[in-house]
Amino acid sequence: MEPNPINSANLKRLLIIDDEENMRHMLTAMFSKSAYQVDAAADGREGLERIRQHSYDFILCDIKMPKMDGITFLQEAGSILGSATVIMMSAYGTVDVAVEAMKLGAYDFISKPFKADEIRLIFRKAEEREKLKMENRQLRERIQRIQKNFSFYNMVGKSRAIQTVYGLAEKAGRYDITVLITGESGTGKELIARGIHFAGKRAAKPFVPLNCGGIPENLLESELFGHIKGAFTGADRNKIGLFEEAGGGTIFLDEIGELPLALQVKLLRVLQESEIRPVGDSRTKIIDVRVIAATAKKLENEIKENRFREDLFYRLNVLRIHAPALKEWAEDIPLLCRHFINLFNERLDKRIRGISPAAMALLMKYDWPGNVRELENMIERAMVLTDESVLTPENFPAELEKRSGPGPARDIFEGYSLKAAQKVLEKELIAKALNRTGGNRTRAARLLEISHPSLLSKMKAYGIE
Repeated sequence: MEPNPINSANLKRLLIIDDEENMRHMLTAMFSKSAYQVDAAADGREGLERIRQHSYDFILCDIKMPKMDGITFLQEAGSILGSATVIMMSAYGTVDVAVEAMKLGAYDFISKPFKADEIRLIFRKAEEREKLKMENRQLRERIQRIQKNFSFYNMVGKSRAIQTVYGLAEKAGRYDITVLITGESGTGKELIARGIHFAGKRAAKPFVPLNCGGIPENLLESELFGHIKGAFTGADRNKIGLFEEAGGGTIFLDEIGELPLALQVKLLRVLQESEIRPVGDSRTKIIDVRVIAATAKKLENEIKENRFREDLFYRLNVLRIHAPALKEWAEDIPLLCRHFINLFNERLDKRIRGISPAAMALLMKYDWPGNVRELENMIERAMVLTDESVLTPENFPAELEKRSGPGPARDIFEGYSLKAAQKVLEKELIAKALNRTGGNRTRAARLLEISHPSLLSKMKAYGIE
């Protein structure tokens, strides 16, 4: 039978597979009237040809047929079925056959003979199921888009400063290049490194971090490159180093500025030759490892003071990513607070709903010398101390207010954008008004001389709880 000539994007596409011509004719007539574009096949083999040529929303398939039966059709079709909803039918139906069909991907089973209302009911249920699946898919895609806009792996933020970092990190992930991440302590340099690793082709391989300043100098070479038995006192067996452990993946060398000069020479050779030599061994080993380094120091100054090799610096500095201090993206503090509250609610089995306007005003004014790590620790401490569902100023250290700077409004004068200055000022005044009114949004709107809906819209835009 030739495919139905109707071709409309608004019609669901249905394939009927049945060896009885009368059944094919009856079902085609029924569903064509119900806004389906219907094709038909006389057996499973012909059905396979149809699904190789077209994609279908629904497939209505008989089980007992010559040449290829329905069960064999399901087995052969496999992934070719795509998202099609398959409904099986048979005059010889048993529970075992129905179960086998379900295991192979069928949605439902109907016994012949059946009334028109019965098959219509099954299709109505199947359409509702497809609608729910589509809505869930759209919801997941929407969530993924939101997450992509506001985060890069476990990093959170929507400000221009942090989105610039995410953009560079994603690009770095696509290429197998050495990356140098700079920034103050606590700015999330390791998170950026992890994001680069997991965004690239090495994601399935190990990510191995090492703090170069956290291991004694006499042990650091062995830790990096490994050693052989008898290489030094206490070396009673062979040991692989972190470069071998990271084989095929990424090694993250944090605080690279703390690496002793003698080891800087050996690291330079690793980057140039892609080979290592374990301590005490006369042979070298070829390695395949991506190197990401990070430092809180200004390496250019370290070079001038002869504490860091210039040639190693240029080997590491193929692509540099600067992790900004939290005060440079303070507008994301409410978003970060929500992220940490969700994290610690699960970890501490708490039910914290948010942060009071007065407490948020304090957090927004603080200079955050410890950056994101300090904010994370402060939120965790506050959640441990409180028995309420909202964090208030009393849950935070008293010195928070004493050490607070003049607030984000100071940033107005750091650039030239009137729009950016307006946002900073609006956010500051809204937090101040909510603090003054104890969180009463109606009274705060009066103080701000704006409508209540406008205040709610701005609070949502600025992430103010």
